Amino acid sequence: MRTTPRHDGTALSGWEAPESGHTGRALVLNPVYRGGPGRDRDPESRLAECVALARAIELELAHSETITISRVRPATLLGSGLVERFAQLIKEEEVEIVVINAPLTPVQQRNLERALKAKVIDRTGLILEIFGARARTHEGVLQVELAALSYQRSRLVRSWTHLERQRGGFGFMGGPGESQIEIDRRLIDQRIAKLKRQLETVRRTRSLHRNARKRVPYPIVALVGYTNAGKSTLFNHLTGAKVFAKDLLFATLDPTMRKLDLPSGRTIILSDTVGFISDLPTMLVAAFRATLEEVNEADIIVHVRDISHPETAEQKEDVDLVLRELGLDDAPRTIEVLNKIDLLSDEGRIPVLERARRNTAMVALSAVTGEGVNRFLDCIETELEQGSSVLELALEGSEGAALAWLYEHGNVLDKQIGERGEVHLSVILDKADQDRFRQRFGEMTVGHG
Repeated sequence: MRTTPRHDGTALSGWEAPESGHTGRALVLNPVYRGGPGRDRDPESRLAECVALARAIELELAHSETITISRVRPATLLGSGLVERFAQLIKEEEVEIVVINAPLTPVQQRNLERALKAKVIDRTGLILEIFGARARTHEGVLQVELAALSYQRSRLVRSWTHLERQRGGFGFMGGPGESQIEIDRRLIDQRIAKLKRQLETVRRTRSLHRNARKRVPYPIVALVGYTNAGKSTLFNHLTGAKVFAKDLLFATLDPTMRKLDLPSGRTIILSDTVGFISDLPTMLVAAFRATLEEVNEADIIVHVRDISHPETAEQKEDVDLVLRELGLDDAPRTIEVLNKIDLLSDEGRIPVLERARRNTAMVALSAVTGEGVNRFLDCIETELEQGSSVLELALEGSEGAALAWLYEHGNVLDKQIGERGEVHLSVILDKADQDRFRQRFGEMTVGHG
């Protein structure tokens, strides 16, 4: 198998794969049944998304199919006829991994593996595998491992190799033989407890970092959105960073923050975050809550949407659902970015551009070509100015740091030197920056103009 260097220089050694460089030939099945996940979504779009998830960890697609199930079988999910048909297909196509785009019980997973004579993973296992292979920061690795262990604990199956050697993923696709699958529940519980202690330490560190940013403050603008909506591409375009941005689901898993100077000269911190997805495993939402705390601290939330996607409205609902879970459904300042307009037809672009023109908190752009990006920056400026007021401040002559801060973060309209050398300022400052100023320099002598 081709090995991929990790950030620490070791290799991802997981499951042995063909020399093609792929991690195995895969069969992707998207079950549709009453009460099943995504029942209100277009089945073919859900199938395409699952295929994209599989390709995100370089699985080679042998066959994909949406199947209709009239009744869920407790033992195998699928009926016996479907199991027999796919067992034959797996044999003919030399399929090694079967991906079921739905949750499987441990019993269903085990029985399907025996009947199909291939490894079987469900949607949760696939997403965890991707996260395990992609997480790079210390916190990201801890969070994903905690989620994976919670998943394993409920099943008492699959490998324990990710604790014994460094590799990508979590062994849901590979792993040892049946004789090695019995996992000591106590060992898992001990590891989970240790991970939780480590994450608590990381969270305290992040809290200190946030407090430090408040002391040396800049407004925080957080990019959120459905996975593969183009957040990292927009982030790179604006900041000149080299965040991994590729046409892959979950290309970005770890938060990245960069300073960005707006056209007015005002500085902000731009934050790129993990993408959301429909039916995201609950354990991952909880595990990444600390990562998403950056969104909680943001002054402005930017919801980046792939406006060219056929289910862009449904993807927006999925993102809004996660934001509600984070308590951000009533965020005071949100900008909606309609990205990838370069992929729209001429007829498709006109209503999108008109819609954005009528809405001051909406921008249509292409992060690839740069079209509309300047208007997006202007929109950030406008949103930051919302809630601003003219303040009349009096500073002692020795308070040079406070004066410099006001010039950097506010719009100084007038400056007068008093008889005793004190500085009288008229400055436009928004509420967030007023709070930051107080935190750093104490109470101001303020009058509102």
